Amino acid sequence: MTAESGTEASGPRVALAGIILESNAFAPAAAEADFREKLYLEGPELLAEARREPSLAPREVSAFVRAMDETGPWQPVPGLLTACPPKGPIEAGFFRACVGRIVAALEAAGPLDAVYLAQHGGMTASDDSDPDGALIAAVRAAVGPTARIVVTLDLHANISERMVEDSDLLIAYQTNPHVDMLQRGEEAAVTLRKLLAGTRAETAFIRLPLVPPSVTLLTAEGPYGEMIAYGQRRLQELGGRILNVSILGGFAFSDTPKNGVAVLVAGRDDLAAARGLAREIAELGWAQRHRFTRRLTSLDEAVRLALATAAEPARPAVIFSDAGDNPGGGGGGDTTSLLAALARAGASGVLIGGFYDRLLAEEARALGVGAGFEAVFNRDGGGEFAERLALPARVLALSDGDLVGRLGIFAGRRLALGPCAALALGEDEGITAVVISSRQQAADPVFFEAFGLDIAAARVVAVKSRGHFRAGFAPWFPPGQVYEVDTPGLTSPVLERLEWRGLPRPVYPLDPDTDWTPPNWP
Repeated sequence: MTAESGTEASGPRVALAGIILESNAFAPAAAEADFREKLYLEGPELLAEARREPSLAPREVSAFVRAMDETGPWQPVPGLLTACPPKGPIEAGFFRACVGRIVAALEAAGPLDAVYLAQHGGMTASDDSDPDGALIAAVRAAVGPTARIVVTLDLHANISERMVEDSDLLIAYQTNPHVDMLQRGEEAAVTLRKLLAGTRAETAFIRLPLVPPSVTLLTAEGPYGEMIAYGQRRLQELGGRILNVSILGGFAFSDTPKNGVAVLVAGRDDLAAARGLAREIAELGWAQRHRFTRRLTSLDEAVRLALATAAEPARPAVIFSDAGDNPGGGGGGDTTSLLAALARAGASGVLIGGFYDRLLAEEARALGVGAGFEAVFNRDGGGEFAERLALPARVLALSDGDLVGRLGIFAGRRLALGPCAALALGEDEGITAVVISSRQQAADPVFFEAFGLDIAAARVVAVKSRGHFRAGFAPWFPPGQVYEVDTPGLTSPVLERLEWRGLPRPVYPLDPDTDWTPPNWP
């Protein structure tokens, strides 16, 4: 039986599983319903979805399966893969149930050669600050010491000692915005083949007392990007002694003791080389720690810029990040501060989205295209920062929300946004807002294009996304036309505003006098 038919008969037996969540400690808990609404695949349906195009499965999972298919025979053993958009800690009972189902599938499968886990790495549970580590440890206990465990991670993962010790290799994204998931999935498959052939990964791990705001973790420029570029250059220079270099910026909002920029270097049967390079990268990052800060655009500044941009056609159009309310970091996607400020000022030529308001989207759908009404955002109260806002509106267009991403993090992936509406707002209809029924960051132009809206014709685009929109909207907005607006919400980059309980202290930049000494390795 062949890989093409999906019924393989030879080659290594490799299990597939994962629980994917980025947890914001200040957001509502992530419940079973949140995961089942987004992604819950088990057994044969996991493998089928991974091989489907376009797919709901994470791109690294599809890439791993495809690369394994292309590099030789193998016997996939699909377990459970589930995910939901960034939210609060996963409910402990549901997490334990998922781990139990994964372990049961591993044990029922009999002897396994390897396990591939797709994780985010920034998950917390209502009773555990390190459920990613707990899952990896449970898998290790189930498959024994000789089976290989390879894990792919978001670069916003927070790394624990347990995650490193109980896996063979952790592989993190290298790009932010994330556009290299396909490459990392392929790397996981190719490297797993090497591990199964006898290569051993010897991993050095350093965690810095550095917890930067996410807006400073772009990889095209800045100190974080320089750390990653340096690591990849040195990997090449060391001539095959290094298998992988992963540098994780972490996710501050998880608020855990394992937070901190992490350097992972896996040597090819060479721990000394791995330790040497890990120390080089960590020292480079620490020396640049003062650069992990970024000035935001105030709300008043953003309004003035929007008015000036609309009034002067020769000025380049701009894009605003509603940085305090990023659903991609656990934000509710429902705050109205930026919209309200633009509406009060009479801004025009504005596209803004996507607002998570199921009731408003369903009302617009019931009224139909062309209907005029009073659009009430957050009529049911919404999240902590979700203020009620009522504006005159007209229904411009409707969508069932079953979309396929076009650029950036969502490129080629199915997006199930539920009933959606584009609304013309205000007496002069100068603002067009996209309202969605499934919380998701507006990081892809399809959020607007699905309604026939012309991004190129807009003077101002405002998105509920912190960083990934940069890749999705790059054709219209180069870096000089991007503004991160200081808005309230659960993902405010101004870390001093939050009440931290779990972060290791002292930690930079919250504690400016923080010190760090490199490990005294032989």
